[in-house]
Amino acid sequence: MEALNRTLFLWLNAPAHPQAWLVALATVLAQWLIWAIPALLAIGWLRGDERTRKAMLAATASAWLGLLAGQLIGLAWPHPRPFMIGLGHTLLAHAADPSLPSDHLTLWWAVACALLLQPGLRGTGAALALSGLAIAWARIYLGVHFPFDMLGAAGVAASSAWLAQRAAPWYLGPAYRTADAVHRVLFGRLIARGWVRA
Repeated sequence: MEALNRTLFLWLNAPAHPQAWLVALATVLAQWLIWAIPALLAIGWLRGDERTRKAMLAATASAWLGLLAGQLIGLAWPHPRPFMIGLGHTLLAHAADPSLPSDHLTLWWAVACALLLQPGLRGTGAALALSGLAIAWARIYLGVHFPFDMLGAAGVAASSAWLAQRAAPWYLGPAYRTADAVHRVLFGRLIARGWVRA
């Protein structure tokens, strides 16, 4: 399996002299697109109804569970990144921490999977899931992840979304009431002007 992982990595990784526009695109996808997740969750909360807000909270819980699971997996099995073993070409500076699973993809797909479980938000979840493939390619292309790191992220993300959904009866109500109270304090003036939903 490790031989296949390395073979696939070398096939997807950037060549010795990559095209500048392709490196720039990959860098945006690999490093900056992740900020769309907190933006999406914030907009969903600020503009959504109660059902949408609860879905945003469930997606946030899924993301945190996924990231926690990823950290535990990294501690239990600290798989090196490609550049740590001198494999391929590295075009993005990154800490020499465990590669499996990809934190970026775990976060991205944990939110996507959580939204796929919510009626009315499945289209958004599907769009996120598909766009995650571009992020996966970019992080492999730039030399900071192996392909199997992405498969691991998909498994962790799906599991965390399922667990967040199953546990929702225990945490979602109290979490919503707390978040709603904080929301009304922080955005009271904007709510009064109609700029933010109450």
